[in-house]
Amino acid sequence: MTERRARAVLAAVIFVVLLAQVLLYPGVDTLVAALGARTALDASMWFLAAEFAAFVAFAGVWGAVSDRTGRRVPYIVGGALAGSALYAALAWLPNVTGLSFELVLAVRALQGAATIAAFSLSMTMLMDLPGGHGRNMGTAGIAIGSGTALGAPLGGQLYGISPTLPLYVAAGLLLTVAPLAALVPDRAPAGDGGRLRRAARRLGETPELGIPYAFGFIDRLTAGFFALVGTLYFRAAFGLTPGETGVVLALFFAPFAVLQYPFGVLSDAVGRTAPIVAGSALYGLAVVGVGLAPTVELAGAGMVVVGVIGALMAPATMALVTDIVGERGRATAMAGFNAAGSLGFLAGILVGGFVAGEFGYLAAFLVAGGGELALALLALPRLLALEPPAQERAAG
Repeated sequence: MTERRARAVLAAVIFVVLLAQVLLYPGVDTLVAALGARTALDASMWFLAAEFAAFVAFAGVWGAVSDRTGRRVPYIVGGALAGSALYAALAWLPNVTGLSFELVLAVRALQGAATIAAFSLSMTMLMDLPGGHGRNMGTAGIAIGSGTALGAPLGGQLYGISPTLPLYVAAGLLLTVAPLAALVPDRAPAGDGGRLRRAARRLGETPELGIPYAFGFIDRLTAGFFALVGTLYFRAAFGLTPGETGVVLALFFAPFAVLQYPFGVLSDAVGRTAPIVAGSALYGLAVVGVGLAPTVELAGAGMVVVGVIGALMAPATMALVTDIVGERGRATAMAGFNAAGSLGFLAGILVGGFVAGEFGYLAAFLVAGGGELALALLALPRLLALEPPAQERAAG
């Protein structure tokens, strides 16, 4: 398989995994009610949090196992198959067995533990390809953005048919990932044969990774914020249906998807610092602007702006991880980035849900946007020191 075809197939795998995941967001409050929850905000918060807590816990495990064994594909295939079965179990078990909502959350966590293998290691396989780190991570960004852009409106329409239909569709989508991933040859460096902790130790030996990890954390915090607080805010403030909410969410994800690749190539040319710092600062202000918008039309325009700015900084941040690490340990490094991002998503759900519940939606928007702006200002000196030469950025 050529490198170009491998890049396309891996992007398709990432796209499908994200599409399945985001199908659930637009009507998550109706979904948790169908699964036995008695509250809207709290139950939705814990349902989303259970998956991302599992992402945090298992991203590093899968990365370390992959680096140790020198294999990626078997874990992607296995994670996709297990994730498919667990998505279906979430929809089926509560109706047939009367499963309590607490046990539903346990199944949800298992589903997250399986799904993160397919997502994180597919991104790692893109890192293994030559052709420019910004280009490869821009490809990943297009797949992520496209999956989420389509998943939001599609999920909203599925909720109009049945509150559990998005779960069954997600299960079917993940079934397609296994044969797709099996087509791609493993290009992972040979495993080192050491203990799993040896792979994890590489992260401690490369403290520079803390910078892209921090930006991955805060960027995904705002994504988690919109998945829960944004969804419920749009429905409460403007009276939107799940389908209409999915369209508003897509106003962010569509430009976020389309612009990832060209902005990734741009970061190979101009460096990582400018897109990351400028993007993060403007992104924080744009998030606050969405919360201040008095009409759904202005809020939708704000979501488009957030999507464009997010596309500017996301591939540069992911490419910086690849700039910092060598060939060995890439799976662990990207797993760490995904774990930081998943922890940020989890924080966005929990912190956003808590602040919205205690102090209102505007306060939650201020916290989410202000955190992004503060990190951009604090991290600028360290980012300048990490900027790689142009020839290293363009290297595969």
